[in-house]
Amino acid sequence: MSVAILQGLPDPLRAKAAELYWEAFGGKLGRVMGPKAKAVRFLEKALRSDHAISALSEDGELLGLVGFKSANGSLAGGQFTDFQAVYGYFGAMWRGALLSLLERDVENQRFLLDGICVAAEARGQGVGTLLLEAICHEARLRNFSAVRLDVIDTNPRARALYERFGFVVIAKERVGPLRYVFGFAASATMVKHIG
Repeated sequence: MSVAILQGLPDPLRAKAAELYWEAFGGKLGRVMGPKAKAVRFLEKALRSDHAISALSEDGELLGLVGFKSANGSLAGGQFTDFQAVYGYFGAMWRGALLSLLERDVENQRFLLDGICVAAEARGQGVGTLLLEAICHEARLRNFSAVRLDVIDTNPRARALYERFGFVVIAKERVGPLRYVFGFAASATMVKHIG
């Protein structure tokens, strides 16, 4: 399969990207951002092309997406107005408050990978690896010597991909009572040094 890696997210692929993102993270975010139709509508508004790297088929179909976080924002962070447009004022308030508990800060030493998703029909064909290579390349361009990510305990497939690619666990964090809200009990912080 021929795959093209593209900096950014083309506007015509935003709807597909929102669906892919929800497929990957809906299990974790469903109780807060659901129902699915509203979550996907929010993601279509919120996804930031300037914090995305896309994997496209030779036909131009979106096969996968990886995002990153910087001091200027993140792939799917969105603004309060994006939440309000979809969930209303009070819905935006409580959702924003809960989601802020999952936020990870950027740092000067390591580039923060902020979500990776691959279409079901493209899994197992190297798309995830290409996206990880692309995020490492982006980190080098920005003068980082390492890439950092967080993976939840209910996603062993993603963790296995990261480990095969050379990421190692440097810390684990339990989420306590938030496990009832987000559906996972712990996350692992993983780092890959890219020199």
